[in-house]
Amino acid sequence: MRRYAASDSPPPPAASRNRGNDWRVLKSLFPYVWEFRWRVALALVFMVAAKLANVSVPIVLKEIVDSLTVKNAVLIVPMALLVAYGLLRLSTTLFTELRELTFAKVTHRAVRRIALAVFRHLHSLSLRFHLERQTGGMSRDIERGARGITTLLGYTLYSILPTLVEISLVIGILLTKYEPSFALIALGTLTIYIGYSVTVTEWRTKFRRQMNEEDSRANTRAIDSLLNYETVKYFGNEDHEARRYDENLQRYERAAVKSQTSLSALNTGQAVIIAIGVVLIMWRATAGVVAGTLTIGDLVLVNAFLIQLYIPLNFLGVLYREIKQAIADMERMFGVLEQHREIEDQAGAPVLAAVNPTVRFENVGFAYEPRRQILHDVSFEIPSGATVAVVGHSGSGKSTLARLLFRFYDVGAGRITVNGVDIRDVTQASLRAAIGIVPQDTVLFNDTILYNIQYGRPQASAEEVIEAARAAHIHGFIQSLPDGYDTVVGERGLKLSGGEKQRVAIARALLKDPQILVFDEATSALDSKSEKAIQAELDRIAQGRTALVIAHRLSTVMDADEIIVMESGRIVERGSHRSLLERGGHYAQMWQLQQLEAAEREAMAA
Repeated sequence: MRRYAASDSPPPPAASRNRGNDWRVLKSLFPYVWEFRWRVALALVFMVAAKLANVSVPIVLKEIVDSLTVKNAVLIVPMALLVAYGLLRLSTTLFTELRELTFAKVTHRAVRRIALAVFRHLHSLSLRFHLERQTGGMSRDIERGARGITTLLGYTLYSILPTLVEISLVIGILLTKYEPSFALIALGTLTIYIGYSVTVTEWRTKFRRQMNEEDSRANTRAIDSLLNYETVKYFGNEDHEARRYDENLQRYERAAVKSQTSLSALNTGQAVIIAIGVVLIMWRATAGVVAGTLTIGDLVLVNAFLIQLYIPLNFLGVLYREIKQAIADMERMFGVLEQHREIEDQAGAPVLAAVNPTVRFENVGFAYEPRRQILHDVSFEIPSGATVAVVGHSGSGKSTLARLLFRFYDVGAGRITVNGVDIRDVTQASLRAAIGIVPQDTVLFNDTILYNIQYGRPQASAEEVIEAARAAHIHGFIQSLPDGYDTVVGERGLKLSGGEKQRVAIARALLKDPQILVFDEATSALDSKSEKAIQAELDRIAQGRTALVIAHRLSTVMDADEIIVMESGRIVERGSHRSLLERGGHYAQMWQLQQLEAAEREAMAA
């Protein structure tokens, strides 16, 4: 058994943790509702008015029944009572609808603002978080969380509070107009009912949490499998994927069965408690009529009150359960908002002045995780208007330089500057606005080609988009498509070939017209003919801009002002193409090997 030191304390029980989580979730939701506090207050007024009208209906009904006793049966029921009865019925519905109309904006605005806050926060989190997240599970958590907000706010104002107000009014009437036993039986039934419902619901909430977790896992696995559809087909692993998916579905099924079984136990217990309470109160009312202390109208009144209490009471357990489930659903969504931003702007950070930028890497060290150092004391400069190429074998740390320049991560040692200013001291938005990139792995939005190119500068005109496409040598291809620029590229751009996606990415970067350009294996997906055409275009657009070229094919960087050779996260050589060949080191060996490979490809093609 674990022993706790004097400064330690044993972990709180699960129930306490759950209650703490519940209050934390409600505290997170409160500011979004407080914004509409006057609208909420007005909705509460309408709610109380509706319940006062609803409770008054049995009282008027009692007067009508008493006026129809044998003694007065020959008389006409006072018309005023019938009109009052009808007006009260109408008022109940009218005030209820006014309450819902008033509160609707609160619910939907809160859902909208929280969903937007989560969306913005996700975009503010570091690349490290997004590389580790599971898209399917996260999307399901956010979907359930937004639905949970609607459930919580709706049930609270539309059901829980009205029920509590009605119960208070009924018990107050029973206590003041009838003997205390009526109110004591009603109050005792209510107390036992709520205590039982809360206890059982707390116990069965864990099954709902298990259902959520397994549902998220199953959804994550399904989406991951469908995104890798071609890989599944390549290896004929459809049955394997189905078995893996079914493993999650089986665990979800077991949790769902437990949840339903416990629900049946809850409903049965609630029905027993209500039935006992109804029998006891009706017994007391019947005894009062027999004894002559109560009228038939009183019996009708008590019975009507019981019906009005029974229905919401029977629903109260369901509401509590739904609210607990809604809070459990919201907990995971608000958990996203609590994710720490690894990369944040400093307070009062200025905007980057990126005119004629000079970029410097000064003794930069970096590790994605402490046990695996990626960069070691890397230093180089890209003068304003110059092109510096970084080459090396896979895993040498080339692409990490681009990620650090964009500040997807912060350096572990040293610093990166633009015009002498540390990029950590300026806003991320202004830094990234100054940089355009053509990445190695181009991912497009499931939208039109026009939208994907225009994404580089959303306010650009169609003519500017076409001009960028011409510069990227993709305009002719786009025109050959049946829908032209309105062609939808599919999820992640899968309807386009690798080379076509790469040229869309080049056009997008050109449209942005940045001061700093980064080409990360920009022509890696192109054939030799297309590579030569686009490489000439890239060289042209790089003129006058500060450019960082990350490349594997050395033929694409021959004209760079300086070539940096990296090996295992260190700079091992630097210089021009000619000087590096004359040196006969790493670069010369890579050049010779690539020339041999190119010669072999040409021989095979002939």
